[in-house]
This record gives sequence, C-alpha cells and structure tokens, in this order.
Amino acid sequence: MKNTIDFEVIIIGGSYAGLSAAMALGRSLRNVLIIDSGLPCNRQTPKSHNFITNDGVKPDEIAAIAKSEVLKYETVKLLKDVAISGKKVENRFNIRTKLGKEFSAQKLIFATGVTDIMPGIKGFSECWGISVVHCPYCHGYEIRNKKTGIIANGDKAIHLASLVNNLTKDLTILTLGKAEFNEEQLLKLKKYNITIIEKDILEIVHVNGKIKNVILQDNSIENFSALYASIPFKQHLDIPELLGCELTEPGYIAVDVFSKTTVEGVFACGDNTIKMRSVANAVAQGNIAGAMVNMELTNEQF
Repeated sequence: MKNTIDFEVIIIGGSYAGLSAAMALGRSLRNVLIIDSGLPCNRQTPKSHNFITNDGVKPDEIAAIAKSEVLKYETVKLLKDVAISGKKVENRFNIRTKLGKEFSAQKLIFATGVTDIMPGIKGFSECWGISVVHCPYCHGYEIRNKKTGIIANGDKAIHLASLVNNLTKDLTILTLGKAEFNEEQLLKLKKYNITIIEKDILEIVHVNGKIKNVILQDNSIENFSALYASIPFKQHLDIPELLGCELTEPGYIAVDVFSKTTVEGVFACGDNTIKMRSVANAVAQGNIAGAMVNMELTNEQF
C-alpha cells in the first residue's frame, strides 16, 4: 500500500478498552497506533459507577487520565480519526481512515463499542445514559427507592425486573404493546407487585435529560423518576465482519477467553463483545487483549 505507515498493532477505538489494551502493549515496547473518533458510547453518562478507585467519577475524566497515562509510553500514538475500511494483505492488515490516511499492522484490536438504536420516542435519546439507563450495576444505586419503569417485554423485561426489584419496590414494566409473558412470569410479577402497562409511549418529558414524566399513547401521564430500557444495538463498524470475524446471535463480535476473534491476528474487547457494558469490564478485557496480542507477537518473533 503506497504511503502506508507501519505499526505492530492498530487499535481501533480509544476509549476504556482500547486504552487499556494500548497500555499493556506500550509497556512491552510495542509500536501501537490508536485510532479514535473521540465519541465514546457513554458520552452522555454523567458519572461512572461500580469501578473501584473511580466510583462516581465522570467518564470523560477517567478517559482523560487514561489517555495521559497511556501516551507516556513513547511507542503508543493516538490519532483522532475514523477507520472506514480494512483488508488483509498477506500477513498484515491495512486500515484506511476518513481523513484519507493509510496504516498497516501485524495485529488488529477492535475496541469500538456498539451503536445503540434509539426507539422513536420523543425525548428518549436525550435521556439515554442519564435517567433512561441500561444497567442496574452501573446506575441502579443512584436511582434506588424511586418510582421506576422498565421499557422491555418478555424475557428481557423479566431479567431486568429481577435485578431492579431489589433496588425499588415501585416498579412498572412498559411493554410498548401486548405483553409477552407466560403464566409463570405473570404470577411472579404479581407476587412482587410489579405492574404492567401495555400502552405505547408518546414522549419522555425531561429537563436536561432528567425525566419529569412519561406521556402514554392515550395522553395519560406516569410520573416516573427513572427508566431502564433494553434496546437493540449494532456494531459501530462493519470492518470486523468484512475481514471475516464471526458475530454471535445477539450481534456481538465472537471472541474466546483471550479476546481472539475467529480471524487470525484480529482481537476484540469491550462493549462490542459482551452484554455486560461497564467501564470496569472494558478495562479488564482491554488488558487481556493487549497482553494476548503481545504474546502472539512474541511467539512469532522470538
């Protein structure tokens, strides 16, 4: 590839997982490029929780500290750009960016997160990550003992309800249509006084992302303080698939316990590989991915 800059490893995605992988590689003197758009998945989230030593810290503050620490390692470089295409040529991977730059590496790490697909509910996207949340472990303690709704149906709603029920006793499931629960599930919801609303939501009324109330399709109003939502997602980039990486049935990049994808030389870590989305998990997975990539390079070179 003409005018291509070579690295040992290219990490696509420079948030928590990508930076963690880069630190492991930088400490082993690997020549690393991080390509990052600067738009993390949790950019609307006011505080990060359930991450020991950083509980309650703003996500962008954690990322800023992480970047400053990682970039102290001279062999690690960070480029603010977007990877738009990739292909394998012999034993290397070639990546092209939105700004027209071209890079090559022996190994790739995808730490790209996912793109949440927002429902067509007015106010939903503005509240996402603030008062409409996905994870009881990340946000549940802060909204405990408040009137809470769950936007989900069927098994997903039951799973969330089982977790949230320990955090509040004022819980309602909004199925956005006909409820899809079996008899056993209905009995369980009745046992714990969890009500079901089968109406669509017209609007989530909010102030700066904080819910004031919810307007239903018949114009009735529910005064929820917080909502959990189980919404679909898609991979942020299609490059892994184009390279041949398999996806799991839910749509995550398939990896083994060492963060290896189904394509030799390609690794993935963070939210793009697992349902449990948290800063702590992303950092842990990134550390494993970085160490495993270094091991592969070592085995190939030593």
